[in-house]
Amino acid sequence: MSDRLSAPILLRAYAAGIFPMAESRESEGIHWLDPRRRGILPLDGFHISRSLSRRIRGWNYTIRTDSDFDGVLHGCADRPETWINPAIHGLYMELFRQGHAHSLEVWEGDELVGGVYGVVLGAAFFGESMFSRRTDASKVALAWLVHRLRAGGFTLFDTQFLTPHLASLGGKEIPRGDYHRRLAEALNHEAGFDPPGYSPSRVGVSQRRIQTS
Repeated sequence: MSDRLSAPILLRAYAAGIFPMAESRESEGIHWLDPRRRGILPLDGFHISRSLSRRIRGWNYTIRTDSDFDGVLHGCADRPETWINPAIHGLYMELFRQGHAHSLEVWEGDELVGGVYGVVLGAAFFGESMFSRRTDASKVALAWLVHRLRAGGFTLFDTQFLTPHLASLGGKEIPRGDYHRRLAEALNHEAGFDPPGYSPSRVGVSQRRIQTS
């Protein structure tokens, strides 16, 4: 791990609206980004299609949180091109051990088939990456994550960039200044990734703003 970059520095960067990436898996360096256009996933505007709703209700899977954070990191990095190098991996494992990072995982029996991980500060969730080893596994993970974040009182779901995948689920881009204002507001509030008494059902998760098409 880089001697110049630590978990406390990483948390201060998130609070300032900045996040790190590496050029590749083999890259030793890390660079910082504060995009002019920032991707967010509005927690009150998450879109669930009819097919995804059926997938959430009908697929034989189990949702877990924080049971295999390392496995989710490896799943997210398991692609031809990735920004998760060993230094990034080590930093987020340290944030997880400190309780600042969390994973939501999709399991099929004993196999981890999808998931998403991110960092929590105040009422902001900074989504870092997701992966899928089954059809729609990452979409299912996001549906359960959004439901959890809403229940926990989160107000900002930062996705960093907007991809077609996220746009299909209701993600959008906002200007940097707007993002920083939303971030400052979220940092002034508290939220919980594991809200007391939270016990979601498949039906409840699947009914988040279902589209008619």
